[in-house]
Amino acid sequence: MPPAETSENHERVPWYVWCSVAAVTFAMVGIHWDISWHRSIGRDTFWTPAHIAIHMCGILAGISCGYLVLNTTFSPRSLLRECSVWIWGFRGPLGAFIAAWGGIAMLTSAPFDNWWHDAYGLDVKILSPPHMVLAMGILAVHAGALILILGQMNRASGALRRQFQMMFLYVGGMILVLLTVLQMEITSRIFMHQAHFYYLVAMVAPMVLAGVARASNFKWAATTVAGVYFGFVFLIGRILPLFPAEPKLGPVYHQLNQFTPPEFPLLLIVPAFALDLIWQRTAGWGTVRQALVSGAVFLGLFAAVQWPFATFLASPGARNWFFGSKYFGYYVQEGSLSARFGFVGTEKGAAFWQQAALALLMAMVTSCLGLWWGNWMQRIRR
Repeated sequence: MPPAETSENHERVPWYVWCSVAAVTFAMVGIHWDISWHRSIGRDTFWTPAHIAIHMCGILAGISCGYLVLNTTFSPRSLLRECSVWIWGFRGPLGAFIAAWGGIAMLTSAPFDNWWHDAYGLDVKILSPPHMVLAMGILAVHAGALILILGQMNRASGALRRQFQMMFLYVGGMILVLLTVLQMEITSRIFMHQAHFYYLVAMVAPMVLAGVARASNFKWAATTVAGVYFGFVFLIGRILPLFPAEPKLGPVYHQLNQFTPPEFPLLLIVPAFALDLIWQRTAGWGTVRQALVSGAVFLGLFAAVQWPFATFLASPGARNWFFGSKYFGYYVQEGSLSARFGFVGTEKGAAFWQQAALALLMAMVTSCLGLWWGNWMQRIRR
């Protein structure tokens, strides 16, 4: 059983913070591995290593944060009693309650998912009801870990605060990884020449970048968060094809002998770097004014780099292990748009500009929400 928090271990990163970081890492590794498993092998059994990795997140978050709440509630030795919240007669850090609930939701989704496949057949869809329950649980674990670390960071100083700050930015990057995974089916390369694609990305990325950057008070926070996202997706996309895999379901339209990785990560690091520069020079501006400029800069720079990069990803120069355009799931037919390295047609005329305007508005709104969220997080101490 983990030791109670005492003055002797209070000046280093507590065990439960390390557990929360490990939980979000297990979830993201497991999810990408599981999607690759479905694309390369098919769903053969619930007890795959990928599923186990995902649910290790729920087990770890549920047990560690559940214990933390119980220890804070009933142990007079706990130093967290004075910096905790009361919920339903229990006492503990706010992040621990959120992460523990997320762990329970994740474990609840497991038999639901198994029943869903037994009742409706095998599939490779991300957006199914049991997967959404699982996603809500994983998002709660991530949010709980973020707030748990944040409370510690806002009470710490010196080198210890910097440690918490780096962990906070790492979990922020993992949240960006999670949200982009949920959009994976509707933001793949074939859609990158549509204005609607940029609208979808603007729904999630500016809020995470702005919120985590504002709360962390770190000069290069948005760049770091986007760098965590890019590094994680890039590495797992280069590692997965190193392992053998063979389809066990049919029909098999595309022969393969290795795991199919995710597509090359989005180039979010470019607008993130620009946002860091802007926020360093507009600290005295109001939130709404900052959000309007931030949204426009994010969307403009992201489109400027991602649109031509998508063209490159469809070219022969990207059909290699590094860029990964040569990999397809076993169910991809030879004549499909993906296999032909084509694009869904760009919206015509007024429809394009309408979608572009909506994308710009969405980027500004989510930037504003992110800055407000970050302002709120700066005040968290519990």
